[in-house]
Amino acid sequence: MPASDPAAGPARVIEIQQDEVLTGEAVALDVQPVGFFLRGLGTLIDVLLGVGVLLLFLLVTSWLVGQSLMDVVALPILTVTTLVTVTVVIPTVVETMTRGRSLGKLAVGGRIVRTDGGASGFRQAFIRALAGVLEIWLTLGAVAALVGAFTPRAQRLGDLLAGTYSERTRTPRLPPPAPPVPPALAGWAAVADVARLPDRLSRRIAQFTQNADAMQPPARARLAASLAGETAVHVSPVPAVDGETFLRAVVAVRRDRELRALQLEGQRVAALTGSTGVPRGFPER
Repeated sequence: MPASDPAAGPARVIEIQQDEVLTGEAVALDVQPVGFFLRGLGTLIDVLLGVGVLLLFLLVTSWLVGQSLMDVVALPILTVTTLVTVTVVIPTVVETMTRGRSLGKLAVGGRIVRTDGGASGFRQAFIRALAGVLEIWLTLGAVAALVGAFTPRAQRLGDLLAGTYSERTRTPRLPPPAPPVPPALAGWAAVADVARLPDRLSRRIAQFTQNADAMQPPARARLAASLAGETAVHVSPVPAVDGETFLRAVVAVRRDRELRALQLEGQRVAALTGSTGVPRGFPER
């Protein structure tokens, strides 16, 4: 809800996006929930482990009964105890001790966290395990799949009751930093007039600079010379260097100047709007 402080004027509120979490320190975090199919795969792994424990119990109890080492009257009690342990106790203990990371969630790169981004605890794990008896074990996952398919963060019924969701812990590898202007052309870059390149030519140059190291030297030199010839008409003066060095310098100059222009534009907008750096989603005080 937008709010305002009478002493400070109207509040400025920026909407928090769906994939952002607002922490207790009023910081909006950009997080990514685990997708529906990955959540299903992680749950399947955990269920298969539970089924393995049940099968192991059946083998052990069958052997004990066959050897007359266990009273048949105690078999139902032990069976119920094992079912409760596998479906409720083990998931609760594992999620509580690992802060939301079971074996299945580790396999798909996720962990259970609260909706405010904090680590889940015993209460959340216990509620999820109890709900899991109905939505996963008794209905073979049908209820969990149905609810998860229609919730924004693929939350199952237990997540909605406990106030949790599965957060992605594996982030894509960042691309390598862009190379700067070649040292031999540092002086040229300060005075060069590099016009905007055609989109098709700009894409071809970007592809060449990304894949040049994997190309054979003759083909690499021919393609660099061809692209440099097309680029030279948009640059003044044209430095007396090989084609690849020229292309890398042009790309670096264009990137640095566009970044500088964006930074100046951001500064002008901040000066006009009187930005005070208040975190998104919270009114200025």
